[in-house]
Amino acid sequence: MFENVKRMFSSDIGIDLGTATVLVYVKGKGIVLKEPSVVAIDTSNDKILKVGHEAQQMLGRTPGNIVAIRPMREGVISQFEVTLKMLQYFIRRACGNMFFKPRVMICVPTGITEVEERAVVDAANQAGARQTHLIEEPVAAAIGAGLDISGPRGNMVVDIGGGTTDIAVISLGGIVVSESIKVAGDKMDEAIMYYVRRKYNILIGERTAEHIKMTVGAVYEHNRPKLMKVKGRDLVQGLPREIVISSTEMLEALMDPISAILDGVCSVIERTPPELVGDILQNGITMTGGGSLIYGLDKLITDVTGIRTRVADDAVSCVAIGTGESLEHLNAIPEGSVNFSRYR
Repeated sequence: MFENVKRMFSSDIGIDLGTATVLVYVKGKGIVLKEPSVVAIDTSNDKILKVGHEAQQMLGRTPGNIVAIRPMREGVISQFEVTLKMLQYFIRRACGNMFFKPRVMICVPTGITEVEERAVVDAANQAGARQTHLIEEPVAAAIGAGLDISGPRGNMVVDIGGGTTDIAVISLGGIVVSESIKVAGDKMDEAIMYYVRRKYNILIGERTAEHIKMTVGAVYEHNRPKLMKVKGRDLVQGLPREIVISSTEMLEALMDPISAILDGVCSVIERTPPELVGDILQNGITMTGGGSLIYGLDKLITDVTGIRTRVADDAVSCVAIGTGESLEHLNAIPEGSVNFSRYR
């Protein structure tokens, strides 16, 4: 009886706790919050100054006593206390002043360890969750992309986030074969920064590299190359300098991270049972996550694997949507369970 009253006066929420972005889904409302996973801290007193969009604006621009950091690295918590404060902020923003604490579902990479799993659960519980449940990112991505994962037919999902790329073959509601690699959007940004420094002797920051990736990033030739002006610091003269970068250059700049992702996709296909390979050949590969929006990546995977590949609708929000839709099954899932698929 008391549990029913709690549910009446609280909301179940799903959180896509990403390395680059946090999305929050509130049951009955959909996605209510989408902000960068960035926290600005005053190091003189360890006080958190800004979270999300406002903190992101400070990246690379802060005075000596203020640091803007990302507390999530490669899909897992790297700074517990900062992640805790960030979660408290987002849960409070999403739920307002609720009478009872919410039940929370958080997505995690498939390769998460028990220690990393416990850190996520502890952070969410301390941040204000009544109960915390975990779901694997590829399962959430598949649900959010509208795939029927409950049947015996195999589906393959490639979720490219900020810190990790999760690749999985899903059948009968569970993950059959999977691989989680720590190469995704952040590594692409680093590759672009390294390319600009090596070719032009110019130093650019993370935000500039990300902007280049989103504007002219490509792994397949455009009919007409896209161009972008980029400002940075000349490493020889130490003065500001402007250059023009083309989408054609991105083919070289992004070669290493994209090759790692392609190797991961091929590795999962090689380990997939023959019956399910036939299903995947028929159903194709579905891509989700912000990294999947790089121009031509779907075409490149199709060329390399021979399997039709498509980018899901609203690819960036698929994991959050799937996490939110999974809230309907909370009563059947043990608290903290990472293998949600077993309880569908």
